[in-house]
Amino acid sequence: MNNELFFTKMKLKEDLNPMLLLLFHLMVWIYTFLTFMPSYILSWVSRPDVGCCGSEEERAKKMKAHSVLGCPEGPYRAVSATKRLATSLHPGVDTLDKMFEDAAMRFPHRDCLGTREVISEEDEQQSNGKVFKKVKILGEYCWLSYAEILTAASQLGSGLALLGQQPKNNVAIFCETRAEWIIAAQACFMYNFPLVTLYSTLGGPAIAHGLNETQVTLVITSRELLETRLKAILIEVPRLQHIIVVDNTPTSWPGYPRGISVHNMAAVQKLGARPENAARERKPALPSDIAVIMYTSGSTGIPKGVMISHSNIIACITGMAERIPNLCEEDTYIGYLPLAHVLELSAELVCFSHGCRIGYSSPQTLADQSTKIKKGSKGDASALQPTLMAAVPEIMDRIYKNVMTKVEEMNCVQRTLFILAYNYKLEQLAKGYSTPLCDKLVFRKIRSLLGGRTRVLLSGGAPLSATTQRFMNVCLCCPVGQGYGLTETCGAGTISELWDYSTGRVGGPLVCCEIKLKDWVEGGYRRTDKPHPRGEILIGGPNVTMGYYKNEVKNQDFFVDENGQRWFCTGDIGEFQEDGCLKIIDRKKDLVKLQAGEYVSLGKVEAVLKNCPLVENICAYANSDETYVIGFVVPNQKQLLALADQYGIRGTWEELCESKAMEELVLKIITEAALAAQLERFEIPLKICLSPDPWTPETGLVTDAFKLKRKELKTHYQDDIERMYGGK
Repeated sequence: MNNELFFTKMKLKEDLNPMLLLLFHLMVWIYTFLTFMPSYILSWVSRPDVGCCGSEEERAKKMKAHSVLGCPEGPYRAVSATKRLATSLHPGVDTLDKMFEDAAMRFPHRDCLGTREVISEEDEQQSNGKVFKKVKILGEYCWLSYAEILTAASQLGSGLALLGQQPKNNVAIFCETRAEWIIAAQACFMYNFPLVTLYSTLGGPAIAHGLNETQVTLVITSRELLETRLKAILIEVPRLQHIIVVDNTPTSWPGYPRGISVHNMAAVQKLGARPENAARERKPALPSDIAVIMYTSGSTGIPKGVMISHSNIIACITGMAERIPNLCEEDTYIGYLPLAHVLELSAELVCFSHGCRIGYSSPQTLADQSTKIKKGSKGDASALQPTLMAAVPEIMDRIYKNVMTKVEEMNCVQRTLFILAYNYKLEQLAKGYSTPLCDKLVFRKIRSLLGGRTRVLLSGGAPLSATTQRFMNVCLCCPVGQGYGLTETCGAGTISELWDYSTGRVGGPLVCCEIKLKDWVEGGYRRTDKPHPRGEILIGGPNVTMGYYKNEVKNQDFFVDENGQRWFCTGDIGEFQEDGCLKIIDRKKDLVKLQAGEYVSLGKVEAVLKNCPLVENICAYANSDETYVIGFVVPNQKQLLALADQYGIRGTWEELCESKAMEELVLKIITEAALAAQLERFEIPLKICLSPDPWTPETGLVTDAFKLKRKELKTHYQDDIERMYGGK
């Protein structure tokens, strides 16, 4: 267990007036005394499992998984699935069309998908002269019920069939996260059209590659993406015949190549809704049929298409749902991550299976302070007040850094009271108690950043730092379930128990899969290692996908065992701990051997240094022919400007980032942070370059989940690499 990390307290920067300190502790003592017995009795009545088992810390130490063969390498299964892996939520509900039809039958009139009305927009100029399109006023969420979504999907599927789309022939969707994306997906599931998903931030060559490889004749997109990304590469996709635009306007589309018809989605639905067309018989999918061909984000090269069957996804959502307590139709989920990412798609499908409602957002409109929300207006989270949310660590890191910057700006008394409350809550969490007084008086404003009602926050896509996880648990007043999975395993692998507050771990295997470790001798990881077995993580079960589309070389990462079960070799290195929890400790592709023979885990170095307030983002780089590590750093603008001011260094933002003096100052600070985090000397970047421009999916330097694209970053910073290694 790693609870000593979780319960590391914030340090006070100055001595506090003893009277103020005494007053704080007196208030806390009186409140604790008055509320202890009522809260203890209520918790016993409402949650007898907690009362019987003691503190939450003790619950966190309970066994999550067992090695079914008793071997240190596994395979490990969840305690509740040692005899048999789970494959479905309900008997007979074995395809995605059946799942949604089942939900529509159980919750026909409940809200399903919500979209916020855009009342008006205006352009706003920033202090640096750049112009952002700002949403001036956003209205309330407008909702469609489960029955209405089922009808809309059925009509669209019927309309696509009338345009010539045949069962088992691929349909591509290249669109932002929105209600129409899900309606189109459900239409494809109902009519057995395999759905090809492409990230909306992919460049032209990657888009053309995906469309040509899957031989699609029909693509579903938005007006903006059609005009800004798709139109330019249409000539490179000779098979394409139909483009369905999800927006209602415009209704005519002149100027497109001959042989390509552009339709509005509403017009296709209207065609499919005609009585003579709606009555046509459809051939439903089998559980073994392909539901989705999901193209990866291309973090390690050309995007690969992962073939995911209906049964794969059904098993995945069965495993994920089991790990979210009390999931029901009263829950509200906020959808803003790319639906082309397996984390978002599987999370939304879990919600549908339980009758939850989903309100759509975007990273630019998520919070009150988001870039496309006019100052003084409500962001989507404030308007929707979700109870469930998925997030990638990059977004949570931003929330943490923004809040801590505001804490630094507080006066001495305010800052000290915040830290006292933070430390007090850490102590109470260790004992298994809640802190309603601190939550209401101190953390309510921070919690309101995500709407104020969030009860479960699921983190995935990349490792979450211990510092950020502690902050989220304390200040957002909700548990963070850290998960581990890959597109190749349909997003399923592990999710931590929500009351396991230890950091650096990703929980035990989900009930739909099992995990074992394989020796990686070159990296020095073996299943016989002490105190914990270590090795490459292999995931097996009904959620393991069918392989890569038309890519036999890469399909060697998949294999079938003697029992007929599929397995995937992840390339990630993990260790199993005493309670059956998995900890990710390395990645084969991130490990570089320096000239002197030392192995450096680039991901580990980056995870440590991203906690430094000066660092907005960082990419560590090492060449095997060299003796040291270097780094590309996107500095935090506010922190860097303050540092420049402190040392009297003047210049524009770009000039400061190019300044040798600033490079040396930043390097000194991140070196101190690295040593404090106990990195080895050879792991710490010896030279860095500062980047004035942030890395966003639009730049092509990170994926939609904000994972680094190392190949693209290397090309982008090639001149700097040569300079830092003495070539220039």
